[in-house]
Amino acid sequence: MMKTISVPDMMCENCVRRITEALTKADLKFEVSLEKKNVTVDGGENSVKTAVGELEDLGFTPEAQ
Repeated sequence: MMKTISVPDMMCENCVRRITEALTKADLKFEVSLEKKNVTVDGGENSVKTAVGELEDLGFTPEAQ
């Protein structure tokens, strides 16, 4: 099940790299879109909560859709 998390303050490739590193370490299946300013997570609520927590730790303001 794919869940989308909006990340309005994702601005550049550096943001994408930081997000990719953090979510990879958290063992999540995901896709990052700089164009859409979002992260799509493959998994249930726990995966989404983990992803949101990781994004917040990086200083982003994620909003689960």
